[in-house]
Amino acid sequence: MSFSRRVAILGYFISNSDELENVKVYTIASGKGGTGKTTIALNVGTALAMLGKKTLIMDCDVSMANLGLLVDFKHTKTLHDVLAGDAEIDDAIYTGPGGVDIVPGGISIKGFQKSDPELLKRVMSDLLGKYDFVIIDAAAGLSKEVIVPLSLADEVILVVNPEIPSIVDALKTKVVAEMVGSKVGGAILNRVIGEKIELTRDKISELLEVPILETVPEDINVKKAAAAKMPLVLWSPEAPAARSFKRVAARLAGEPVPEDAEARRERFISKLVRAIFGDASEGGKTEGKGKRKPPLGMGVRRWLSWK
Repeated sequence: MSFSRRVAILGYFISNSDELENVKVYTIASGKGGTGKTTIALNVGTALAMLGKKTLIMDCDVSMANLGLLVDFKHTKTLHDVLAGDAEIDDAIYTGPGGVDIVPGGISIKGFQKSDPELLKRVMSDLLGKYDFVIIDAAAGLSKEVIVPLSLADEVILVVNPEIPSIVDALKTKVVAEMVGSKVGGAILNRVIGEKIELTRDKISELLEVPILETVPEDINVKKAAAAKMPLVLWSPEAPAARSFKRVAARLAGEPVPEDAEARRERFISKLVRAIFGDASEGGKTEGKGKRKPPLGMGVRRWLSWK
């Protein structure tokens, strides 16, 4: 269901609904805090802007807003002021690094207490004719401030870590998103170290019953970029996590997805093995009795010792 249709159902009239059909709203959500969804929202949104897409990132984590702490820009009005009825949404939009527009949340307890998440529906109806993409950074958990952003999304993207508690909480968020009529388009597996104790990409996809859109490695550059108050995709564009964020943005924008170094390496090894030993896909044929072909992706030295 398109966003304009959602807003109409929620009781807000939009005169230019045909124009809004081209706007894509993605809500970045997780069942628990600390998964890295704010970092992902900031960097994917910035990467979309770098692709020439008019993009807005909105910090809808009303109770624990921190998007504004990750970028270096001065702001006086926030989403809290808008949701309290003390400001218009245009007053709280700021241009961030890379040309992305940002609506920061407030960090004061008083501002949180005055905010009404229900007003977000009207706010969104005022915004969307201006953008190609709106990236919503939702709060963790299942409170009312989470349900409204979930209900407004064209697609919800879950952010999970490779551990059971994160997956269990993400499943709850997925159920709620589907209950309010939103599609869960997939999950981003974040902060992957590669240890054997971590759940695998395939297992997580099976448990969540959604595709894994990208695997983001644990990367010290994320913390360094946060300390510099810059999106990682600008601060260190070739950092491993930055490349992952840019691949997510390319997928959302329908642009060619850059191949990562690991995929290039595996493709090279597979081609090398096929060149030396022949194509292992030809019906299991062998060149002579008792000869075996190496599994694709196995290095030549390992093959010589394995066979």
